[in-house]
Amino acid sequence: MRTPAGTECPHYYEDFNRGRQTQECRLVQRNRASLPWRPADCERCPVPEILRTNRSSDLRLELTIEKRFGFFRRNRVEAYCLAHVRGVSDPIRGCPDCAADRSQVAP
Repeated sequence: MRTPAGTECPHYYEDFNRGRQTQECRLVQRNRASLPWRPADCERCPVPEILRTNRSSDLRLELTIEKRFGFFRRNRVEAYCLAHVRGVSDPIRGCPDCAADRSQVAP
């Protein structure tokens, strides 16, 4: 679904049908340590770019919205590989073990 920032994100949901006023980021809802989501958070969110560049089905993302210096809101993304049960430092590139597995299979 298209976010308020204009990018496609599978974690964003909105419903304005028949008087409803629902907008939410379901990735933030799963994280209890995060601040509540606001539509302006989509402007700085790296998740749509990560999902566009990395199509791995084993990559799981966790988005945390936190206060920085007491005033500014920051989106922090943590990535995990389910296939190799490890954290991923660069979610755009993905899991290095998955990349090595793919290169061994290809001729």
